[in-house]
Amino acid sequence: MTVDKTGAEVEIAQQSDRFTISVEGTRAGFTEFVDDEQGRRIFFHTEVDAAYGGRGLATVLVQRALDSTRDQDKRIVPICELVAAFLGKHSEFDDIIEQPTDEIRQWLADRLG
Repeated sequence: MTVDKTGAEVEIAQQSDRFTISVEGTRAGFTEFVDDEQGRRIFFHTEVDAAYGGRGLATVLVQRALDSTRDQDKRIVPICELVAAFLGKHSEFDDIIEQPTDEIRQWLADRLG
């Protein structure tokens, strides 16, 4: 359990295709991913409800999602602009980042339909 800038309790949960962030029991946002056969976790979409904006929740969510990805020995592919921006400011993940390629983007498009 974490506390956000307002002092509210924040919880991060991982499902099979996303990490969600909840504030005092209400889902406030998520980051979606797909794992491929090469050990890469491809982050393609993140959003936080506007009602929870300005509280640093996206940063908390992405940090925890990337920490978990590292713990699971996966590489990070940041297609999502928010995840890419976060990684641009946090060099501690440089060793596990793999830049998106046209091949990865096509694989993702095929996977998502």
